Amino acid sequence: MFKLIFDAGTLILENALEGDAAVPRAFRWDARTRQFRAPAYLYREIIKELVRSKTPYEDAAKNYAVFEFKQRYHIEPRPYQTASVEAWRASARCGVIVLPTGAGKTHVATMAIEMCQRQTLVVVPTLDLMNQWYDLLVSTFNAEIGLVGGGFYEIGAITVTTYASAFRHQERIGSQFGLVIFDEAHHLPGEGYKYAAEFAIAPFRLGLTATPERTDGGENELERLIGPFVYRLEAQQLAGEFLADYTVERVEVELSERERAEYQKERQIYTDFRRAKNLPYGQEGWRMFLIHSARSEEGRRAMKAYRNYKRIALGTESKLDVLQDLLIRHKHEKTLIFTAENEMVYRISNDHLIPAITHETNVKERKFWLDAFNAGEVLALATSKVLNEGVNIPDASVAIVLSGSGSSREHIQRLGRILRKKEDKQAILYEVVTRDTTEEYTSQKRSDARQFHDAKRRGESGGLFE
Repeated sequence: MFKLIFDAGTLILENALEGDAAVPRAFRWDARTRQFRAPAYLYREIIKELVRSKTPYEDAAKNYAVFEFKQRYHIEPRPYQTASVEAWRASARCGVIVLPTGAGKTHVATMAIEMCQRQTLVVVPTLDLMNQWYDLLVSTFNAEIGLVGGGFYEIGAITVTTYASAFRHQERIGSQFGLVIFDEAHHLPGEGYKYAAEFAIAPFRLGLTATPERTDGGENELERLIGPFVYRLEAQQLAGEFLADYTVERVEVELSERERAEYQKERQIYTDFRRAKNLPYGQEGWRMFLIHSARSEEGRRAMKAYRNYKRIALGTESKLDVLQDLLIRHKHEKTLIFTAENEMVYRISNDHLIPAITHETNVKERKFWLDAFNAGEVLALATSKVLNEGVNIPDASVAIVLSGSGSSREHIQRLGRILRKKEDKQAILYEVVTRDTTEEYTSQKRSDARQFHDAKRRGESGGLFE
């Protein structure tokens, strides 16, 4: 009789001989150990194949328990939350659900946990999110909630960990969960992080994200690691009834004469270098530019020129004038200010006495200012990228984007910071763009992303992928 064993993020099939036709297709002969070995994430397919072929086997790999998870308090799910979980159930409880920030993805997760009734691992990108999930789960289920990461190593009926901690520990604990939930699942295809899925045997998998698309195309890996996209809604579809109504306003500013002259000089140095090296544009061209820029003094000057003209466009004085006007206009509303550079964050903080939150802000200080913001003790926060995802800011209604990337994910995440529903709330996102600079192209990419999501929304039926 075959015996299935979990071994360091893989599966071993004992009592099987090389050439045995009954061995499931996922296994490969490991000449080093003279055993059949397969990736742990194929556990479900292996069991199904053994059952179909009526091959006798002993399952010594599975090490997770069944629990009668029941939520302490019934919270009536919104129709789309019910529909998304049912679509996931119809996909054999494997798949990715895409819902905008503020739409209640965590409630979808608790519904899935209650439905699945298996020991569960929740994987999140940051320690802040790990703590938020821990608090949520403790208050939702009468179950032991464990933590792996941030100095903790406790396995519970439901355990929360980070992608980084899962990368380190999954080869040991990957057999202990029947359900794995990947929050902010677009992180999963990243180098190293995918082991959080590959080293787990969990037959049931749920991915949650507002922005699955990745610049490297890695979102295609999600189906292999989690399952197919089973349900998707965009913010536009929920605005008004379930999320706050919102508008996006583009504010154009001009460079001063001095800034314009400096911008054009630096950009010319950069473009002349690219032209001389015959470098294409796009991701491959940028990679080649990085290589060439490190090889000569001329290349290093071109890289400096690139940084200089970007800094001028992103940080023009006229943007700060607009910011001051917008802060006056919305002085009684909770406002988030986003920039691409920490230097600008600290300048805004200093000039306007607004708390700054960057990657340099320690966990306790960040929590202090977020709590003060949510309590209404401060009405504005300035940040670079750390508030793009994974932070609960329920009452923010104004976002001012002074600079950022052309990434549709970043734009949707920033919009999501202000969309949580509140009575009579009208959210607004200001996008401040410097005219006649490369920032206009970046802004157009964000606009194209919005139009793409609008078009896709009009072509979908109930959010389900056909």
